[in-house]
Amino acid sequence: MERPTIWGLLAEFDSPSALVAAAARVREAGYKRIDAHTPFPVEELGAALGVKPTILPLLVLLGGLLGCVGGYLMQYYASNVDYPLNVGGRPMHSWPMFVPITFELTVLFGGLTAVIGMLALNGLPMPYHPLFNVPRFALATRDRFFLSIEARDRLFERQETARFLRELGAREVSEVAR
Repeated sequence: MERPTIWGLLAEFDSPSALVAAAARVREAGYKRIDAHTPFPVEELGAALGVKPTILPLLVLLGGLLGCVGGYLMQYYASNVDYPLNVGGRPMHSWPMFVPITFELTVLFGGLTAVIGMLALNGLPMPYHPLFNVPRFALATRDRFFLSIEARDRLFERQETARFLRELGAREVSEVAR
């Protein structure tokens, strides 16, 4: 397969409702490699883009369970195997004293898994992205709404896709250089 000469196209819209309507139409047309960029979260946009649920909650649960089990076993090993010390005549495996550290390690591992998982799933840090080459893309942090279609999409044809985006009400359609 020949490598495309451009990264894709970027369409600018004036309002979030126009962007959501355009995203839904682009998805209905069969484009798969699409993304939207807005200055604030737009609730309907995920459904319009066909964003699937993430596995991040499952990763956080597994991280929390790993912290819980690891913390408990670490304390059990330290107090019963490595350095058994009977204080006050309590049984060697007195689980109530393990609760605070087990809880803290559960929270710590769950939080760290959430941060690392979020970064990995989002592909962050991303010091360079071709969209940063489009001067008007800086407005995505202020008051403009953008829809991008990558050139790697199997339906992408430069002229046809640009015409389609203009038909959807795009204020401006820009080619994104690599």
